[in-house]
Amino acid sequence: MKRVVLVTVLIFAVSLVSFARKFVAEGKTYSALGNYKIEIADNPVALKGKELKAFVISYENTNMEVTVAFDKNRKGMTYYVLSDNLSVKYVCTGNHFGVAKLNKELEKDGYRTSDSALNRSEYFHQKVITTGSNCDLDNSKLIAAFYPMLINNYENILAAK
Repeated sequence: MKRVVLVTVLIFAVSLVSFARKFVAEGKTYSALGNYKIEIADNPVALKGKELKAFVISYENTNMEVTVAFDKNRKGMTYYVLSDNLSVKYVCTGNHFGVAKLNKELEKDGYRTSDSALNRSEYFHQKVITTGSNCDLDNSKLIAAFYPMLINNYENILAAK
């Protein structure tokens, strides 16, 4: 009987681990949202007819989750930052990394940059966050730290956990 219970507990523990997202990084936002955690998304994101790999960013002081799908193209790397509050993209060319509004072609997928939800002052401050070329992980950390400030009145999405 002890072996049956032990095997059952072991199987249960292994199955729980297989359903968890894979941890990638964590850090500070220096905002009211608190620390962030980046994990690999369970499923790819479908945009413009392509399946894109994605990260999920979660914040310490809110239930908001942000999905970051990334697409490599001839000009560099594009990071599509998708959430219920605000959707934008960050573009990494060989020269700089910064924010941009979503194109009209993503509206058919249900994503667009809402001008009423966008903090325009912060948007123009983030047009160029850094110069040079970074790796995907560094850029994802920058997105996690800077993205909350793009949301108008982001303090309204705070919820105590």
